[in-house]
Amino acid sequence: MTELAMVLPILVVLILGIAQFGIAFNNYVTLTDAARAGARVGAVSRNSSNPASDCTTAVRNAAGSLTPANLTVSCSSSWTIGSDVTVTAAYPYSISLLGWVVKSGTLSTTMKERVE
Repeated sequence: MTELAMVLPILVVLILGIAQFGIAFNNYVTLTDAARAGARVGAVSRNSSNPASDCTTAVRNAAGSLTPANLTVSCSSSWTIGSDVTVTAAYPYSISLLGWVVKSGTLSTTMKERVE
């Protein structure tokens, strides 16, 4: 009993830390996938009236579980054949254990795709 009472709090904090890291990693994977989807839309929408808006909308639509108000998206290109579409997306994260913030910052990803 004594050993369990000494080790159990450490194990609980460890498990909570693993869960918090898993949530942050899931957000990063979702953000990267959304940026890739936006880059693809940007690459094929050069004839659109507003390709940057199409690209941004595609990123926001693909970022399903992320809070849209916290998502920052930037799409840039010259929109000529053979140029690159660069999509940069950022999303804040916070890892907290038992109410204390251990680490916080911004997840950021950049995707490039050639305009068709």
